[in-house]
Amino acid sequence: MPGTGKKWACAAAVFVFAMTLAGCGEKNEALQNAMGLVQSLEYEEALAQLEEAEESGANGRLVNRGRGLAYMGLTDYDQAIACFQQALSSSNGLVENVDFDLNYYMAAAYVKSGRYQEAEDTYNAILDLRGDEKDAYFLRGNVRLSLADFQGAMEDFDRVIAMEPQNYDRLIEIYEVLDSFGYREAGQEYLQAALDSNDKSMDTYITGRIYYYLGEYQKAYLALEEAKDKGGVDSYLYLGRAYEATGDYNYAYNVYNSYLSKYDGDAEIYNQLGLCELARGEYQSALDAFQAGMQLENNPVKQSLAFNEIVAYEYLGEYEQAYALLADYMKNYPDDEQAGRELDFLSTR
Repeated sequence: MPGTGKKWACAAAVFVFAMTLAGCGEKNEALQNAMGLVQSLEYEEALAQLEEAEESGANGRLVNRGRGLAYMGLTDYDQAIACFQQALSSSNGLVENVDFDLNYYMAAAYVKSGRYQEAEDTYNAILDLRGDEKDAYFLRGNVRLSLADFQGAMEDFDRVIAMEPQNYDRLIEIYEVLDSFGYREAGQEYLQAALDSNDKSMDTYITGRIYYYLGEYQKAYLALEEAKDKGGVDSYLYLGRAYEATGDYNYAYNVYNSYLSKYDGDAEIYNQLGLCELARGEYQSALDAFQAGMQLENNPVKQSLAFNEIVAYEYLGEYEQAYALLADYMKNYPDDEQAGRELDFLSTR
């Protein structure tokens, strides 16, 4: 299906890039420009700006931090790790917040390069210094699944849930991770336990989402219909997906358009509407939805929209346009293996 992938990898990437500008506190213009370029996926330009920042006296640790992020974007993970290590080695001996986010970045680079044991070691180091780092437990659980350490992963997930028992967003993330590794039943046990807890803080939006992941779609859309005007855009997303899961794409289409008629455009709604239209065979409408989503700023699903736009062009039989867009896509997201296979396919059309 377009726009899918292992959840834990996405979670790690989102966590890293959400922190790109965090903690800089540095007013060097070239460094700030470089960080903006990283955010806009212009990695080569960012590296050039970082050279300028270093020459103008910017904080060396932050320069190497920026270089590490740029090299991650270029999928040069070994070079990224070297930059993060250099930034860590130039510490003054006092453990600061920047040391923790550098370690998070480095762990993500190890994950991206398939060096899972080194990633686990890095999370261990974080937890040795800060035993209450919920994100580190969660991400270490992901890595342990990659190391086939199911028991260790479950211990980490149990710890996370115990630390924040009413964080149902994180609970669902844990389910999605387990599901992506083939442990759906284990993930559903967590969800069912949450429902059985009769937590009074659990509203219809939360229960609707949990029912959705339990596969109880009728219960899901009944709860989400009640919650949709309270839960915001995510209520509409889950409501539409619940109808899609039952094969009712027409009603799902109405749900997404209902949101768009009432509120400002939302990239995730446009992306899901486009996927729904692909399923209905309405390929031009799907393309229009993906392109409308791509026009929005602060877009959390930009990559998914870009890939799905290419898929829509393929369904429309416009292979040359799909190939041209996919070549550009691969420059921005060179480690997308699915897109790489798609590029090989389109090159033969």
